Amino acid sequence: MKHVTKKRHIAKTLTWRVLATTDTFIIAWFITGEWNWAGAIAGMEVITKMFLYYFHERAWYNHIKFGLEKKK
Repeated sequence: MKHVTKKRHIAKTLTWRVLATTDTFIIAWFITGEWNWAGAIAGMEVITKMFLYYFHERAWYNHIKFGLEKKK
């Protein structure tokens, strides 16, 4: 099994945030019809969810064994 570094988790966090925040911006703009509101919502969301995702990813990697199989 390959070793997964924290840098990989950080890179995954950042690339996912770009995609997910773009989605949030589009949804917020669609609902509000306001670019500035959509930007404010997406701006807050990008900060909070980046940290939440990183710690969620690390918790799964370090503590949750669900879905892992032993190498044969």
